[in-house]
Amino acid sequence: MAAPKAKTSPGSIARNKRATFDYQLHDRFEAGLVLTGWEIKSIREGKVQLGDTYIFFKNGEAELVACNITPLKTASTHVVAEPMRARKLLLHKRELARLISATQQKGQTCVPVAMYWKGNKVKLEIALATGKKEFDKRATMKDRDWNRDKSRIMKAHNK
Repeated sequence: MAAPKAKTSPGSIARNKRATFDYQLHDRFEAGLVLTGWEIKSIREGKVQLGDTYIFFKNGEAELVACNITPLKTASTHVVAEPMRARKLLLHKRELARLISATQQKGQTCVPVAMYWKGNKVKLEIALATGKKEFDKRATMKDRDWNRDKSRIMKAHNK
């Protein structure tokens, strides 16, 4: 019997739902990740969390910080696995320059949104974002609840 699949869409590995709630997302970019073998095996099993991750710029390079990739007991017996290590992001020079200049402006930050498969490569979707205020978060929750109620009403009406 096959192992149960993760509850994400096809090609999707993990989503950072907190990012869309806490930030207003503007421009999105696709970045590659520098990963080791045990990390790829763990990602295939769905053992990755993007909850509290962020992008850090250092020496003209971007790094994914605080991304937890839990090592498998069988795949990481011969290596010392660091589940929370900083992972380098692969971006074009122009994209990297744009991200760095935008994050130096007041109120702009760069957040990871989703991790997914593209062919046999792992890609990370990152976005330039501005933080939401408390009243913006309440409005988002109100709109989401109304859309949910509206779809229930329409479903009951169409029966």
